[in-house]
Amino acid sequence: MEKDSHTDKEIKEIFSLKNVAVIGMSKHPEKAAHYVPKYLVEQGYNIIPINPTTTEILERKCHHSITEVDQPIDIVDVFRPSDQVLPVVEEAIRMKPKVIWLQQGIHNLEAEELARNKGIKVVFNRCMLAEHQRLF
Repeated sequence: MEKDSHTDKEIKEIFSLKNVAVIGMSKHPEKAAHYVPKYLVEQGYNIIPINPTTTEILERKCHHSITEVDQPIDIVDVFRPSDQVLPVVEEAIRMKPKVIWLQQGIHNLEAEELARNKGIKVVFNRCMLAEHQRLF
């Protein structure tokens, strides 16, 4: 699977943004949807968990939906299967994030085009943890 065409400089600029809503964040430590955002917390990012099946992850209030978040969101980090991304992105766009980041193995052309047409940068098929470690 290909990845987006962002340069390392552009990805570094994205990492300067600090408020990250994580859609599909997991309470299970062995899952990437848990240990990737945990790593980002350790790097100083404000992680906002989104998961309708729990109330708290990493001692942070967990929201059932991104539309419940009452603070600015810079990056929406998506841990959902590619075929489930479109409704997630449609909902996320309402929060006016600067970036939608689709994790490693996630790619949905329709959702990505929709976000780009709203002026939102889209990163796809990249892991935030791996990219952060590679660049910093």
